[in-house]
Amino acid sequence: MSVSFENSETRLNLMRAFAGESQARNRYTYAAGLAKRKGLEVVQQVFLFTADQERAHGKVFYDLLQPMAGQTIQIDGGYPVDLYSDMLDNLKAAQHNEEEEHDMVYSSFSKIAAQEGFDAIAHTFTMIAGVEKTHAQRFEYFAKLLAEDRLFVSDVETGWMCLNCGQIIHSTAAPAVCPVCKHGQGFFIRLELAPFTGFGKKE
Repeated sequence: MSVSFENSETRLNLMRAFAGESQARNRYTYAAGLAKRKGLEVVQQVFLFTADQERAHGKVFYDLLQPMAGQTIQIDGGYPVDLYSDMLDNLKAAQHNEEEEHDMVYSSFSKIAAQEGFDAIAHTFTMIAGVEKTHAQRFEYFAKLLAEDRLFVSDVETGWMCLNCGQIIHSTAAPAVCPVCKHGQGFFIRLELAPFTGFGKKE
C-alpha cells in the first residue's frame, strides 16, 4: 500500500517520535541535574550523554518532516511524568521508557512506514530503535550498580577514572576524594566504562 506522505500515518509517527525524543532529552537533562545535586556526577554524565543522543534522534525525525515544512501537524500521544526524587527510580524509569520505544513504539512505526511505502523511513525507525535498546541496557546497568551499592565499589581491584581531571586509581573502591583535583567520589567511573579508554588494548 503506497500513500502520499501528507496523508500518511508515517508523518504523524515522525512527529510523535520527534516529540518523544524532545521530551526524553529534557527528562534526562532534569534527571542529570538531580544526580548532580546528589553528588552522583557519574550518573549525571550518563543522563547527559544519553540526552544528547536523543537530541540527535529528534533531529533525524524532524528532518524527515521536511515535505511538511510550513504546516502544523496535530498528533495525539502519551508521555511519562518521571518526577522522582530518588535517583534509582529515575534510572529505572528511563530504562523502562527506552525498552518501550524499542519493543513497541518504533517497531510499530517501522511496520506502518513500510506498509505505506516509506522503506527508508522504516529503516530509520528500526535503526534508532536499536540505539534505544542500548540506552535501556545502559540505564539498567547503572541502576543495578546503584541498587547494589556497587557504583563506587568493586569485588576485585579495578581502575577508576575521575571524570573531572582524568586521574586513574587502581583499587577495589573509588577514592572518597580525587587526589589530584579534589573532586568527590561521585566523579569516578570504572575505567572500562570511561570514554575513549580502549586505545591501550591489543586489536
